[in-house]
Amino acid sequence: MSDLHEAATPMPDGKPVASRDAPVGGQAILEGVMMRGVSTWAAAVRTPEGEIEITSEPVVSWAKRHRILRVPVLRGVVALAESLKIGFRALAFSANAQMDEDEEPIGGFTWGLTVALSLALAVGLFFVVPVGLTSLIKDQLGSAVLFWLVEGVVRTAIFIGYIAAISRLPDLRRVFEYHGAEHKTISCFEAGDELSPARAARYSRLHPRCGTSFLLIVMVLAIFVFAPLGLPEWYWLVLSRVLGIPLIAGLSYEVIKWAGRNRRKAWVRTLMWPGLMLQNLTTREPDHDQLAVAIASLEEVLAVEGSDLERRESPIEIVA
Repeated sequence: MSDLHEAATPMPDGKPVASRDAPVGGQAILEGVMMRGVSTWAAAVRTPEGEIEITSEPVVSWAKRHRILRVPVLRGVVALAESLKIGFRALAFSANAQMDEDEEPIGGFTWGLTVALSLALAVGLFFVVPVGLTSLIKDQLGSAVLFWLVEGVVRTAIFIGYIAAISRLPDLRRVFEYHGAEHKTISCFEAGDELSPARAARYSRLHPRCGTSFLLIVMVLAIFVFAPLGLPEWYWLVLSRVLGIPLIAGLSYEVIKWAGRNRRKAWVRTLMWPGLMLQNLTTREPDHDQLAVAIASLEEVLAVEGSDLERRESPIEIVA
């Protein structure tokens, strides 16, 4: 067991995270947590009967199959696409686990439609709407610099407002508690600590590689990526925002990967501070039962990949 204070870096909430990364990521799902390692992912959920139900599947990263997909920036796009695919599969498992035996399981077509609509909503809300609103005052702004600055502010404000709004929904509170359980469990593992609810509870529910922080970086980097395009016609503006998403996501991946590796530096933690503050909205303190579910998910991954997971190379760098 590691010494908690020597092995960890303090977060703004006063609790620690480990000072290094392990190739493991995760995601909160309905009444549970999905964890992903190098070659497998597992999801654990608490059923209505109070039992922990677990599923796992092997995964071979696309980046391992093709060298070109390991190139910086491009590897981030690949990793995010894989994470989305696995995440929705884990969500489908968790949703079906909460159903009564006489209810019809949610099928693949329904989840495929859900994925498509969710992605369309995200692209529309965070990229098309900001550029559309800013275009309404395009002539008043008078310069390309002001245009992309205002658009960036509008985009970031919409994102933060969206996060603040959903954080107040009672139905999502338990999902955010499981999000906190996921972060605590990963930090506990990264610190080399004993995987138990009591030990995991001592770690921060904030994490440098959180997907919430990643999305905030996306919103900010978009300002600089779109700036060189100037002020073309409105239809080119909209098209550029949609087509530019993979590039922005890949760049943001590299930023959060770098920040995770350098989290012990005070000035890096200063840069990470806004994203960590935003995590206060998307995570809640979990109870020991929720931590037990997150630990069960990670232990299922470790049962397949072995205790040397933390020393293995992987493109996985983002904690959801």
